[in-house]
Order: sequence, then structure tokens, then C-alpha cells
Amino acid sequence: METTALRSTEETGVLIAGSGIGGLTAALALHAQGIKVSVIERVRQITSMGVGISLQPHAVRELTRLGLGDTLAATGVATAEQVYADERGTRRFAEDVGMAAGYQWPQYAIHRGELQLLLLDAVRERIGPHAVRTGMRLESFTDERDVVRVRATDRATGLPTMIEAQALIGADGARSTVRAALHPQEGPMRWSGAWMWRGVTQTVPPFLTGRSAIIANDERDHQLVVYPISGRRPLVNWVCLAFQAAPGPFIEDMGWNRKGSADDVLRHLQGWDFAALGVDIHELVTSSQDIFEYPMVDRDPLPSWGRGRVTLLGDAAHPMYPTGANGASQSIVDARVLATELGAGGGVAAALARYEQARIGPTGDVMRANREMDRSMRARKGSDSVAAITDRYRRTTGGDVMTVNAKT
Repeated sequence: METTALRSTEETGVLIAGSGIGGLTAALALHAQGIKVSVIERVRQITSMGVGISLQPHAVRELTRLGLGDTLAATGVATAEQVYADERGTRRFAEDVGMAAGYQWPQYAIHRGELQLLLLDAVRERIGPHAVRTGMRLESFTDERDVVRVRATDRATGLPTMIEAQALIGADGARSTVRAALHPQEGPMRWSGAWMWRGVTQTVPPFLTGRSAIIANDERDHQLVVYPISGRRPLVNWVCLAFQAAPGPFIEDMGWNRKGSADDVLRHLQGWDFAALGVDIHELVTSSQDIFEYPMVDRDPLPSWGRGRVTLLGDAAHPMYPTGANGASQSIVDARVLATELGAGGGVAAALARYEQARIGPTGDVMRANREMDRSMRARKGSDSVAAITDRYRRTTGGDVMTVNAKT
């Protein structure tokens, strides 16, 4: 058990709620600026959970500047190409990505849990073994003139703890407690009408270049995405998406990260065949140790994130569709901008306001672009439209080669 009890009242500089990718990267970036920082996390033990994600070159740039470039290279897979296909494995379009496309930094596919543990190890090594306090559930906070008072509960003992911080950063995910307190009238998340199944398997041999991602659509509103995610072991990530209903509110009874079954997935992939691409779909799905099932949801962009000494970061600020593979990457960029503004001085509230001003517009653009890309990919016909969709997406979100490479 990793729980570390806090004193009844403790003082810190910046308190981050949430030890996900955004929260841990923010801790490293703030520490690099010489700012005292600590993290609280509601789970009692942080383990390598989850499936695969992509880190775009603009996010890899930030992690490399934090001294994690070599570790990333050893842990993930530097994706070289994305192949767009139909359900029979017929190529429609292919494009280079990452350094193969001219970026100064790679695009990595990586297991989310391995990335989180990589960041956690760096936080504990650089900031201290107790920099991340697990088993601490944030209950409430009050933003006073000179301090934020946070009430948390030690889940091991049930005892309350009061923490005084100079700033509170809500990096506590798409169902953020901090966001709910700042925006109590917001309502439920927005369901896209699509359901997703995700899994990871170790039994599928390398396919295509060994650093290729496959994105395939049929004419019945289904999509299958497949790509390798580990430089240390043969892990292949897959995502099956089925558009099933009109968009509407997310109902909590729908479930979240439920265990799915291979039969559920294969029912949506009847007639699919990736033999031409070197992938056995039946083996891919049935050999997965765990299959996770959940709705594809997001929220509308907020007009503001925080107030005073409290703000949001990552999925807590801008939960978005996975279309575009940009969620974790935007969280990492958030972390760098947050640390830069707090390191610049001028008062905590003013720094957080500058951070919000710098990031709320661009992340809102990404959220809207993800929705548009999802709609466009469903309706597309022909390889020329795929090229146009992906090019438009990168230019709209500032992820094109020229923009990213200019930020050296």
C-alpha cells in the first residue's frame, strides 16, 4: 500500500489534485521552475493500468525538455506511418508521421500505464518519495485571499486532512471534482452516440513497418484502430468504435470502463479481414487479457476554467474525443505553460489567469476539431478526402510540422 498520511494541517506551494499524465508532468515542470509542488491522488496504489495512447511531437518536445527523451524512446514506439484502410484491409491512404514527416521530435505510441509510471518515478526521484500522496480523496476547497484551503480524506483511515496551498490545480480527470465545484451548473458529459472497446494483446506479430498505425472504417459506422505501443515487449493496442445512436447526454448508468467481451467486439467486425495488412483480427481481439468498454464522450469548451488561485488542467479542463489522438498531448502542453506562467511571477492569481488565457482558446479549438474530424471521417469517400481531413486537422490544431518545429 502506498498511502502516506498527512498531518492535520499541511502547507505546500502548488497542490495538484490527480496523478495522471497531466498532473505528473505539471509536477515535474513546476519543480524545474523551482516551485514547491505536491500531488494528491485518490487511488491507494498507482499501477500500470490502461491501454495505448499516442503522444504527438509537440508533447514529446515538452517531455524531452524535461529530460525524459531517452526513457520515452526506450518505452514507446516511434510511429512512422498511419495507414488508412477499409474493412477488407485495402489501403485508401497512407501518410508519414513523427520524424518521418519532418518533425524534430518523434510521435510515440505508448502504454498509458507505463507512461504514468515513468512520470511517477521521475517525480519521486526529483521531488521526493512522498511528493505524490496516494489514497487522498479531495472533498472540497475554499479559495481565500492568500491561500487555498483544501479538505481531503485519507481513504485508509477515513480521517480528514486540511492542506493549505498557494494554488490548487485540478488535474483530476474528465469527471473532475475540482471542475464540478468551479462549474456546478454544467450538467452531464456529452455522449457522441459512439461506443468504444479497447484492448491490448501480446500475441500479434509485427505488421507492416513494425511502426505503423492502421485506421480502418467500413460503410456501417464502424472503425478499428491498431498500433504497437511498446519498445520493450510485443504489445499491440486496438480500438473498436461503433456509432450506435444520436449524440446526447452521458448517463452515468451507462457505465465507465466496464469490462467488455471479445464476442461483443467481433459482432461489430463481422466480415472484416486485415490479412493484407498482416493482422489477424480474431487473434487480436480474443487474445487480449482485458477488454474495456465505454462511451465516447466529451464536453463543450468552457468560457473560463478557474478563478483566483484555482484552475484546471488536462481532461479536467478539456475532455475531448480520442479522434486526433491529442488528449494526453494537450495535457502535457498545459503543464509546460502552467509552470512557465507561475515561474514568471507577478502573483499566483495573475499567473493562473495568463495560463488560462494562453490555453483555453487552443484547447477549445482541438475539442471542436476532434468533433469535426470524427464527423468527417465517418462521411469521407476516397483517398483524397482522407488527406484533406488529416491536413486540415493538423493546421487547425497547430500540430502541423511548420508550427511545431518553430517552437524550439
